[in-house]
Amino acid sequence: MLPRTRLCCRPLVYRAPLGHPAGLPRPRFASSTPPASGSLLVRRSIFVARWCGYLLFSSTLGLVALTGAFFVHDAFTYTDKHVDRVPVSPLALNPERGGPKNLPIASALVGDIEDDFNRSIAGRPRLVIVGGGWGAVGVLQSLKPGDYHVTIVSPETFATFTPLLPSAAVGTVQARTLVEPLRKIVARIHGHFIAAKAVDLVMNEKLLEIETISSSGEPGRMYLPYDKLVISVGSTSATHGVSGLEHCFQLKTISDARAIRRRIIDNFETASLPTTSVEDRKRLLSFVICGGGPTGVESAAEIWDLCQEDLMNYYPKLLREQVSIHVIQSREHILNTYSESIWNYAEAKFKRDGVNLVTSARVSEVHPDKVVFTSRNPQTSTIETYELPTNFVLWSTGIAMNPFTQRLSSLLPNQTHLKAIEVDSHLRVKGAPVRLPNGERVGAWGVVGAEGEEDVMDRIMKANLNGGEEGEVYAIGDCATIETSLVPYLLELVEEADRDKNGKIDFGEWEIMVNRIKLKMPMAEKHLDKVRELFQLYDSDKDESLTLNELTVLLQEIGNKITALPATAQVAAQQGKYLGSKFTKYARAFDHQREAAVAAAATPSDATDSDTNPATTSSINPATTVTSTTSNGSHTHPTPILPDESISKPFRYSHLGSLAYIGNAAVFDWGQYSFTGGLAAMYAWRSVYWSEQVSARTRALLMIDWVIRGVWGRDLSRL
Repeated sequence: MLPRTRLCCRPLVYRAPLGHPAGLPRPRFASSTPPASGSLLVRRSIFVARWCGYLLFSSTLGLVALTGAFFVHDAFTYTDKHVDRVPVSPLALNPERGGPKNLPIASALVGDIEDDFNRSIAGRPRLVIVGGGWGAVGVLQSLKPGDYHVTIVSPETFATFTPLLPSAAVGTVQARTLVEPLRKIVARIHGHFIAAKAVDLVMNEKLLEIETISSSGEPGRMYLPYDKLVISVGSTSATHGVSGLEHCFQLKTISDARAIRRRIIDNFETASLPTTSVEDRKRLLSFVICGGGPTGVESAAEIWDLCQEDLMNYYPKLLREQVSIHVIQSREHILNTYSESIWNYAEAKFKRDGVNLVTSARVSEVHPDKVVFTSRNPQTSTIETYELPTNFVLWSTGIAMNPFTQRLSSLLPNQTHLKAIEVDSHLRVKGAPVRLPNGERVGAWGVVGAEGEEDVMDRIMKANLNGGEEGEVYAIGDCATIETSLVPYLLELVEEADRDKNGKIDFGEWEIMVNRIKLKMPMAEKHLDKVRELFQLYDSDKDESLTLNELTVLLQEIGNKITALPATAQVAAQQGKYLGSKFTKYARAFDHQREAAVAAAATPSDATDSDTNPATTSSINPATTVTSTTSNGSHTHPTPILPDESISKPFRYSHLGSLAYIGNAAVFDWGQYSFTGGLAAMYAWRSVYWSEQVSARTRALLMIDWVIRGVWGRDLSRL
């Protein structure tokens, strides 16, 4: 009988040989059992539940930590702060009177000596900034704490992010999102704020006349002394001689945006009444924007967005059908300062959206119920008059001087610009007093303090040849324009370049003059690239030299080609930062030269006493002298003269591009390059404006407003 053989019941497992192709399916046997689907589902459910638990736990922990942080913040915020025996200067409570009008002179402010730091800067040079716009904020953000006794004067208590005013006018963002209190901005450098408006300037005594509202509600005036004055008061809209502008809205302030918003809501509500006639409804729903620049175009785009997104949802749809938006532009294209591709894209976008563009037209009259304008008939080539019935007109057609800049311009005989104060490349007001290296204060009318009229051109020319002059009054932003004429500097340029003193400029001397012009006026650089060609072109008698007459014609032609900087927030912000940086450098150099002057004038006995006597102090009167006080008595030394030319180079504008919103789309212009598009460009536009906000608070508010508009729509309340 054969022995019993034990059979193995384990399933056979196929093991592929080493050379088995990877792409071919491996053989399966009937005895192979796949994993149960139920167990796989359980394992996946456990995995998802575990990670959901982690997420829930971390969210709960974060919420608890955030709530605890708020409680801790509140515990430290809402504490009793006892303020007793606050020191106040007697002059701050009872100011002395003086000046041409015998007004109170605010030589000391209420908060000057309230703490140790304020007391330490009370004797520093007085920097007064008039206005609270982009230029003023740029100066404040660039200054260092302790360098100056800073005072900002503005009728508004806040700085406004003006590029988003069209959005605030229709409720896309809230008005408070665009403002930052000036007191918070100036607090970083321990400065002071005065709610007032500037009305006059006494330059020979360094006094700014301001108008405030007294405790009785009546206007009152006072003088504010300064050592350096920065004028950044903005501008008003140009009228162009058009009558009836009192019926128009402007868009320069938060108050303007709120007034526009109320009018738009009122028009919608009145148009939705059943008692409103068809003609009145069309007039109420007709929106006319005079001006095809960025402000006008963005306002038209925001009104179109409001009608398209909110009017359709919350008002009778008949209103949306009868809404009409008109943009009247005096030039051939809207956004005419942008590149051709930009204005073509914007015009095509408005045409698709049904926005009526009236180009090459001029508004002649504005009435309460209509706008009258003239335009050339393309078929007959005759000028014809048209009327647009409307109950809303926005006027945005250029800039003009406000009353204070007009007053300042009238005080200076060489101020001939009609729209702004003319400044040099260091942003010093032309004709305002400057300090020469010899210590004299010279203005357009002569030497300050001297009797009679004096011709000071020779003095100023010699000062520029010897290093320049120190400015006292500066102007930035929309209220200022940098000079473009080179002819007034002809004699100074010839004096420096004419090495052989023969009264003519050969080519070698012309190259020296070109370098001097580029250094003095950077805006002329691109017009002086072809040095040899310019020399030969204007050498009319072909004697290889330029006479004074030939140089005059040459410099005049170059000046005519220089384009003035646009009145934009970007220019004002860069000018403000430039001045802030210059003033910081000036403060460092001032301290260094002051200490050197005091040390050089001190006697050996004074130096010995100063080393052993800790009570030695030094005080400064920035306007005239430096007084050092030691145990041997007081010693007065002249204030150091620091010309602007020795502190920093002239202002150089760097164009970072222009952008505009045109209704769920945006356009960007970088000179030779441009970018247009829909939502992608709009979010890029939002990103730029979000990053340019003054503070983290306004960035957070702006982001919240955009989210609210996207989820719940605009606020249609009339406030």
